[in-house]
Amino acid sequence: MSKIRVIIADDHSLVREGIAAFLKCYDNIEVIAEASDGLEAIEKTKQFHPDIVLMDVAMPKLGGLEATVEIIKNDPSVKILVLTQYDDKEYILRFLKAGVSGYLLKKAVGSDLMSAITAVMAGETYLYPAIASKVVDGFLGKEPKSAQDPYDLLTDREKQVLKLVAEGHSHKEIAEMLSISPKTVIAHQTNLCEKLGLSKKADIIKYAYSNAIIK
Repeated sequence: MSKIRVIIADDHSLVREGIAAFLKCYDNIEVIAEASDGLEAIEKTKQFHPDIVLMDVAMPKLGGLEATVEIIKNDPSVKILVLTQYDDKEYILRFLKAGVSGYLLKKAVGSDLMSAITAVMAGETYLYPAIASKVVDGFLGKEPKSAQDPYDLLTDREKQVLKLVAEGHSHKEIAEMLSISPKTVIAHQTNLCEKLGLSKKADIIKYAYSNAIIK
């Protein structure tokens, strides 16, 4: 029986090492690579073709959400299992819209992680109980309905640029990270500002914080 091939994406080395050590206790799991940021997660996924990526949310360069969108676009067969400390409704809904297979809190790592891996490999969606209740509340109407999130109007690249600009990266730095020209970065920034009704960098930073795009 072939092993489940896993990549761990987290910016804290101790967290990656701890998860890897836990998974090594299971004969049917193989940790094939680790990534310390979203860009590395994308590259390692292209290189190693895992079954599952355990994805943190808040990471430098590209975050977990931006990396997830890119990975699923490149290879829809890869299953993304979010493993994070954040249980914000905004994060949960955006990751679910992006097509993740599960959302798990780090405090539950242990048997819950193996249950999640087993579930997503069986084609199911796994939600940690506290996460599931928030999703269910939304469907049952306990959460107030809102208009379409303007963030959803952005292209995948505009979302990447938004996060990187909000984190303080220069146009040149963003261009190098995304392998595009600084002029293209500026064009994306202009477009996202028009879509979100923003006018300057300070507005982008404020928007990113208030909408849980960065912490």
